[in-house]
Amino acid sequence: MTGSQHPLAPTAPDVTQAVILAGGQGSRLRPYTDDRPKPLVEIPGTGTPIVGHQLAWLAAEGVTDVVISCGHLAEVLQQWLARADLPLRVSTVVETEPLGRGGGLRFAAAALPRQDEPWYATNGDIWTRFSLREMAAFHHERGALATLALARPRIPWGAVETDQFGNVVDFIEAPPSPFLINAGLYVFGPEFRQLLPEVGDHERTTFPQLARARRLAGYQLPQGVYWRAIDTAKDLTEAAKELAAATAG
Repeated sequence: MTGSQHPLAPTAPDVTQAVILAGGQGSRLRPYTDDRPKPLVEIPGTGTPIVGHQLAWLAAEGVTDVVISCGHLAEVLQQWLARADLPLRVSTVVETEPLGRGGGLRFAAAALPRQDEPWYATNGDIWTRFSLREMAAFHHERGALATLALARPRIPWGAVETDQFGNVVDFIEAPPSPFLINAGLYVFGPEFRQLLPEVGDHERTTFPQLARARRLAGYQLPQGVYWRAIDTAKDLTEAAKELAAATAG
């Protein structure tokens, strides 16, 4: 073998299973969540609830099996799933008491059909679309145990720019945040479930442990990718405007 030749790196395994966390109360989205869980809320003008968009996206990215962790109004989501023409296999697990995000992930992941394979996870209020396959390849290349998608959302207020003397020189409407945030989308290795808490938040326990061990990777969403967490009624209104503008453009 010459110096210019290298053995082929092992290809990233296909990720074909996913967990959707849908157990929250959605209290900040009331009255929309008075009669339905947050993932069944529809962004005006899209014609589909958040979970419907997520399932179609996951199927397009090669996912064949999804486990949804339910809580608030679980029966309403289960009824919708039973009626819907789904593009993949979906099962549900129901948290009889709140487990927290980490506990919910662990509980749902126990129901995944292939325990020895990697898996995606997403919060049930995220509206986005990008190449999950590229994120999985990034995860594999770095030998990570967990990879989280990172977004740079716009600050909801106008910013003021000043010079070194304190003179206002510009106003910037809703600028991008200078900080990256956890976008609520993940790729996990098969061993990750055992590191999750039975009850509690993995961002306070498991993630810091993995970060110290250099086993946690961060995948920045590609430039121009639309991403929004639908957490309040204002988010619904803003998302409807943004998606309508993107379609018109």
